[in-house]
Amino acid sequence: MSRRRMLWQLFPSYLLITILAVVAITWYSTGAIRHFYSENASRDLQARAMLIADQIAGHIGDRVTTDSLCDRLGSISSTRITVVLPSGEMIGDSEEDAASSINIGFRPEIRTALLGGVGQAIRYEQSIRNDLMYLAVPLKIDTAVVGAVRISSAVTFGETLQKEIRTKIVFGGIAIVILAAAVSFYVARRISRPIEHLRRAADRFAQGHLHRTLLASGSDEIRSLAEAMNRMASDLDDRIRAVVQQMNEKEAILSSMSEGVIAVDADERVISMNSAAVDLLGIHEAEFKGMTVHEVVRNADFQRLVSVTLSQAADAVGDIVFRGKDEKFIQCHSTVLKDVNELSIGALIVLNDVSQVRKLEKVRRDFVANVSHELKTPITSIKGFVETLLDRSPDNIDEVRRFLRIIGSQADRLDAIIEDLLSLSRIEQEAERSEISLESNSVKDILFAAIQACEVLSSAKSIRIELRCPDDLTAKVNPPLLEQAIVNLIDNAIKYSDSETTISVHATESESSVIIGVSDQGIGIPEEHHPRLFERFYRVDKARTRKLGGTGLGLAIVKHIALAHGGQVSVQSQPGRGSTFRIHLPRA
Repeated sequence: MSRRRMLWQLFPSYLLITILAVVAITWYSTGAIRHFYSENASRDLQARAMLIADQIAGHIGDRVTTDSLCDRLGSISSTRITVVLPSGEMIGDSEEDAASSINIGFRPEIRTALLGGVGQAIRYEQSIRNDLMYLAVPLKIDTAVVGAVRISSAVTFGETLQKEIRTKIVFGGIAIVILAAAVSFYVARRISRPIEHLRRAADRFAQGHLHRTLLASGSDEIRSLAEAMNRMASDLDDRIRAVVQQMNEKEAILSSMSEGVIAVDADERVISMNSAAVDLLGIHEAEFKGMTVHEVVRNADFQRLVSVTLSQAADAVGDIVFRGKDEKFIQCHSTVLKDVNELSIGALIVLNDVSQVRKLEKVRRDFVANVSHELKTPITSIKGFVETLLDRSPDNIDEVRRFLRIIGSQADRLDAIIEDLLSLSRIEQEAERSEISLESNSVKDILFAAIQACEVLSSAKSIRIELRCPDDLTAKVNPPLLEQAIVNLIDNAIKYSDSETTISVHATESESSVIIGVSDQGIGIPEEHHPRLFERFYRVDKARTRKLGGTGLGLAIVKHIALAHGGQVSVQSQPGRGSTFRIHLPRA
């Protein structure tokens, strides 16, 4: 159906009603006037006929006198007068020759008059090409009907007047239609304009402009409707604000969560995903919209977890490994997503990155295994040589001394491991309790003291140690701890460097930190070992490290000393091209 404005629905209706009313009134008025003049003409003819009948009744027996009288009276009254006997024979006529003895008794008006009534008829006469009204009355002598007198007149009564009246009615009707059209247009406009305002206001409400109230005007119904729409807009505004606030709160909660959250529908299409899930899965935020879980997360275990939740309508939990550049261990908890009617509409998956936990667990396992191995090695050696001495009881004092020196060496190694463990534990505890005092000190003095502490070892291998540090460089440090860390780095550099090489100890200052570095020209370290170099008891080459007498805790101690100062450590090394270990400390 075509859509039209209310104005063009009301206005044509009003105009049509007005036109129909004017046409009906015109038609009725014209008919009423015609009937009125017809009745008057009939009464006039009847009166004439009665008067003529009275004059002719006395001469009914004399045809010549009757015909002459008809001629004279017809001329005076401008009507045609005809006298008929009961047999129907015409004995007098004001326009025709009565001698022709025409029988007109079959005419309906004549038959009625001969029966004593007043007969009337209207017939079209070809001779004058017009309608004639015939009226006949009985001729009575005493009470006996002795004939009938008929008079006739052309039906031209009031035609001019009727035309004038009809013309006035038509022009009056046109004026009324024009006036009614103007009034109808005004009324229709007055009715439709408030409704048009309401429509525009409803459009504004639909576009979200709910704060603009609608002016209540017009009829009571329109004002009531406008007030209702204003109340509706206010209620909608409040509800939308509440919904938006709830959505913002939900989005804020989901965005602030460290756990990833994914919602999927019953067809396994992703409905929603928070930023944590996007980061965990490594996808672009716009990629998941309208896509299935299989398209977004290409992991068979994850897809199987979601399918089990949707098919069995039961919770599912599992640890899933996402392999890539960095291996991720993600704990997934999938539960059924229900609507307000407790009907299943999908699944909600919560992702928790446990990679660090798994890494720490691995580090703990490695630490337990390494410390057990490191402690077991000297203990086994000590136990073996003690048992040898007890079983064999060698007489050669030199052999006994050799065994005892080995036992002493292994005891010293065991003592060094325990001492480093205690030192590392003490540094961690003091750092956690903020018991390590930091004060501004000259970095160059600390580095010089560390180099002097390692001078004996470096001289034994003819290794030269260079110091490059500005004299005015200071940092907030704990001098004994920082010196211990530098000594550990220099000691490692000496152990893994060839004779007659150079070790560089240097310090520089950046905008935010003081960087202390120890560089050597040793064997270097492959890149895959860099992330784990500062773990306890981690060794790149276990046989070589033990041969050199290291405990496997030196770099771990360096790392925790740097952390206790609020700094960090880094390494740069390539096989065959030496290594550089750096300690980054906050500026004073």
